[in-house]
Amino acid sequence: MYQLYYYPGKASLAPHMLLEELEAAHELVLVDFPRNGHKSAQYLKLNPAGRIPVLVDGELVLYESAAICLHLTDQHPKADLAPPVGTPERGHFYKWLIYLTNTLQTEILTYFYPTRWADDDGGAQTVKQHAEARIGQMLDLIDNALAENQASGRGAYLLGAGYGAADIYLFMLARWTRLFAHPARSRPHLGPYLDLIAARPAVQRAFAAEDIAAPFV
Repeated sequence: MYQLYYYPGKASLAPHMLLEELEAAHELVLVDFPRNGHKSAQYLKLNPAGRIPVLVDGELVLYESAAICLHLTDQHPKADLAPPVGTPERGHFYKWLIYLTNTLQTEILTYFYPTRWADDDGGAQTVKQHAEARIGQMLDLIDNALAENQASGRGAYLLGAGYGAADIYLFMLARWTRLFAHPARSRPHLGPYLDLIAARPAVQRAFAAEDIAAPFV
């Protein structure tokens, strides 16, 4: 049985939704984030970076949300939540997942933690404003990609017809923008796309388990 160390709504949400989609047996282990449980000596033995999440799979201990998602899709290939290794579709899967984690997620973290890049409140506010603008451009790019998929008949999801781990990851990041002036859901193609994902039973189970109330994005 998998163990997922999590805190509601954090970066553990994507692996959690994926575990639910896989219907894989798992145990949720709540990390006391408000009291710095992710910095405790016990937790740092699992993840020396002191970040959430961590997945324990037998003797294997993994951290980094995207790495956990990749591992889970590889462990459950019949679930078809990632294209087969070696295919062009798998290349696009890598492209989108890495874009989401390295580009969009990084910028969202800049927005939420601007004091890491500034020494005073005024500078932090400027960092935050610029980050929100760049996030908007990234969300527009994704919205355009969804529009192209739909116009060409490839399908409604990020990779086309097949729902998968990249969509789950995007859904988590889109949720983090829900209080922005122009959140992900405000875009013409991302909005219906996110509604489609939010309606999935596995997503609803994950939110229920984490005691997160609707609306989800």
